[in-house]
Amino acid sequence: MLINCVAYQDGKKVVDIATKDISDYVNRPECFVWVALSDPAPEELVKMQEEFGLHALAVEDAHHGHQRPKIEEYGDSLFCVLHSVQNKGEELNVGEVAIFVGPNYVLSVRSHTEQGFASVRARCEREPHLLKHGSGFVLYALMDTVVDRYFPVVDALEDELERIEERIFEGNAPRGNIEALYTNKRKLTVLKHAVEPLLEATGKLHGGRVPKVCADTQDYFRDVYDHLVRINQSIDALRDLVITAISVNLSLITLHENETTKRLAAYAALLMVPTLIAGIYGMNFQHMPELKWTFGYPFSLVAMVGIDLYLYIRFRKTGWL
Repeated sequence: MLINCVAYQDGKKVVDIATKDISDYVNRPECFVWVALSDPAPEELVKMQEEFGLHALAVEDAHHGHQRPKIEEYGDSLFCVLHSVQNKGEELNVGEVAIFVGPNYVLSVRSHTEQGFASVRARCEREPHLLKHGSGFVLYALMDTVVDRYFPVVDALEDELERIEERIFEGNAPRGNIEALYTNKRKLTVLKHAVEPLLEATGKLHGGRVPKVCADTQDYFRDVYDHLVRINQSIDALRDLVITAISVNLSLITLHENETTKRLAAYAALLMVPTLIAGIYGMNFQHMPELKWTFGYPFSLVAMVGIDLYLYIRFRKTGWL
């Protein structure tokens, strides 16, 4: 679906145009066309390929999707793939944004994501002195927005981990805590797969030999790179915390099981003494000490209670009961 098709010149919006008129504006000096598509049909991509002269391999990647975040050069044009990640209920919704950038055009294609880029277009149009840099600045603005949307996801995962840690030390639902920790770890892995490849790719857009369309915006891409470094470090730190929390949770479960085992052993010892004494007197030999003694029965009961009471006090002092 076509969202926008706009021509810009000298950093200012010229006019909204029809797709059939794209080639007329692309060939004008100091002019570029910015087209936005959402979940396009194959014929729409073919039309854009004809208008902008897009490379067939890049168009194929954009059509099939499920690409790893990357930035590829095709002559004087770039093809970028970004993953958009957003919280959606208890899960993460992962979409894909493909961006074709040439000297006189920008084509953004978003798939499986509800987050649009209307705010990016408005931002660029409010800053004509920056939009004068052309398609390279638009690429920066799109990448910057996608990357900045990772920060709330990281913050939400951090808050979720803190809540799980509180539940761990409350001693409630250890199995549920393990499941929640693994869910959190899986979400971090999804975010890691979006950030880490893009971190490597963005490094090619500043410093050293950079693509021609990004020559005037290297400092801006360095800012995007710095944001990605921060996010990547936060993800690594959170993953380490998740692993530590899992170990702590398992250790607490083991300690609880040990405490239970000790209690069962202590109660078994308390029952063993009267059982032993009753077992001896239950052998029914005719010649047994105290068998015909008047006070033999109460003496046995007192011995059972006395020994059990002594053991109970000792177990309480050692923390077994």
